[in-house]
Amino acid sequence: MNDLKYEIAEHTARLVVEDGMEYGPAKRRAVKQLGLTGRCPLPGNDEIEDAVAAYIALYCAESQAVELLALRRLALLWMDRLAAFRPHLGGSVWYGTATRLSDIYLQLFCDDSKSAEIALIDQRQRYVPRTLKGFHGKSVECLSVHAFCPELHEEVGVHLLIYDRDDIRGALKPDAKGRTPRGDADAVRHILKVLHD
Repeated sequence: MNDLKYEIAEHTARLVVEDGMEYGPAKRRAVKQLGLTGRCPLPGNDEIEDAVAAYIALYCAESQAVELLALRRLALLWMDRLAAFRPHLGGSVWYGTATRLSDIYLQLFCDDSKSAEIALIDQRQRYVPRTLKGFHGKSVECLSVHAFCPELHEEVGVHLLIYDRDDIRGALKPDAKGRTPRGDADAVRHILKVLHD
């Protein structure tokens, strides 16, 4: 990574950790705050993720570990609540770079795209329907809720991305670093047991 991309990655990482921004908007803001043009070479998400991990290790390793544990526990609670839809946890909570400002992203693999929405209504959960960019960069339906996290004493955004049941086959292919990009409830339980016991 060249010096300019490295500087953008570092600045982006600070925005992600301290302001809870997503990678794309944080990169754009970093470019603007650094006084650069939109044509400069941007770091990839893998490079941003490495910069976020380095920033956390340097400035907030102890607090981040506690916050990550709380977010993973909340994610597992929602995964158990929505078990019928084969939930998988992804994003920074899965990879371990989440802080208290991070949202939780769960991918649901449904036989019927409306079934998860009906389940939320049955559970008397308030939600906002929206469209987000899912894996492979395609737009997907999303149901966003605010869930209170007792361990953090605040509400956390939980985003339920709705996929067809058959999409699960392509969802588990390793990412560019060879890692599983998301995990089911058993995988999250395993992480909690191994890392946080």
